[in-house]
Amino acid sequence: MQVSIETTSGLERRLTVGVPAERVDLEVDNRLEKAAQNVKLAGFRPGKVPMRVMRQRFGAGVRQEVLGEVVDQSFREAVIQEKLRPAGQPNIEPRNLEPGKNLEYVATFEVFPDVDVVDIKDFQVNKSVAEVKPDDVDHIIEAFRKQQGEWNAVSRSAVLEDKVNIDYAGTRDGEEFSGGSAQDSELELGSGRMIPGFEDGIVGMNAGDETTLQLSFPEDYHNEELQGAKVEFKVTLNSVLELVPAAIDQDLFAKYGVKDGGEEQFRKDVAENMARELSNAVQTNTKEQVMDAVFDAHKSLEVPKALINQEIAAMRNQMLQQFGGAGNQEMDLESLLPDTMFLDNAERRVKLGLVMAEFISKHEIKADGEKVRAAIEEMASTYETPQEVIDYYYSNQEQLSAVESKVLEDLVVEKLLESAHIIESECSYQDAIGQNQA
Repeated sequence: MQVSIETTSGLERRLTVGVPAERVDLEVDNRLEKAAQNVKLAGFRPGKVPMRVMRQRFGAGVRQEVLGEVVDQSFREAVIQEKLRPAGQPNIEPRNLEPGKNLEYVATFEVFPDVDVVDIKDFQVNKSVAEVKPDDVDHIIEAFRKQQGEWNAVSRSAVLEDKVNIDYAGTRDGEEFSGGSAQDSELELGSGRMIPGFEDGIVGMNAGDETTLQLSFPEDYHNEELQGAKVEFKVTLNSVLELVPAAIDQDLFAKYGVKDGGEEQFRKDVAENMARELSNAVQTNTKEQVMDAVFDAHKSLEVPKALINQEIAAMRNQMLQQFGGAGNQEMDLESLLPDTMFLDNAERRVKLGLVMAEFISKHEIKADGEKVRAAIEEMASTYETPQEVIDYYYSNQEQLSAVESKVLEDLVVEKLLESAHIIESECSYQDAIGQNQA
């Protein structure tokens, strides 16, 4: 087998591969001879079909099949011979496929870059220091009470946080516009669901009242036709409902998994979950800062476009799943969710992935069984039957590998933090949690 290699640009390589004709022809003959032992053709006894007839009837199809396999096998042999690491599938351009002549093709592909891990030191990490206080627990319990509360009709004027039932009709220059009208629409005042001024304009109204609101759409409104447009809404308030939070009793406790121990146990469990959430939030924020430092130190690293495209496809599919499905064949997904939406994040992920892999190899970091077990048990502790969750992870190799990858990442972060300049700052529970939601 003859192989020549050419660097076309950056990470792209072009292999010209020549395979002796005998390798293809011999495999074609072997398969035809084997098939002849069982093939049934009119006019011939089973196993007695001449090779001449086999070549006439089946030769082209078998040769096509063999060519595909030989190209695949010889490409793998060629990249091993040339010590290359292809990133993504090659583009195969046949040069000569004629029977009796040497097979020749050109394979164009990208290779993984040589990653020179930059030694980053003394980078700054701002680490939040917070604790769960009784007031924080009260705040969360109040949120639980509202989640489980009931909406009751009231005869007073509407105030913020009430839920109202309204009819409204919007016009622009006296003409109705698409999406500007509704009947029996429920709206929680203060939710920010409507354009500025709409919800505030309903505050103070009573059931049966009508009003006209003179408003303007925001300049950055998602519908370009309505950006900055002056409009008028005629609103009729049908009813006002007030939220009555659920009582602090056993029914509420049971809805959040506390069957025994009453309010004391409920508050204890809530506080423990909040502490776990706080710890995760601080760790996540710290990890993001470390990853930012790693990325900034390796911005110039050239990465294969094939890997970026794979990451874009994965991110697009993940977004589709979050919105309830993978779409259908008639949807133009690239127009709906263009590559540009994901490009920067995809490139970042690929660069970080390559750097992290090299860092792990360089420092011989391993996710030992005890750390993986501890990570799984930590996740399982939030479920009602932890052991079932633990068994699930250890019976599902894909899920187990995901945990191992996370543990490896955390170990890399710990290693990098050894040389970081950490500035601790005290803050509230809410501020610490909010850092990851900004």
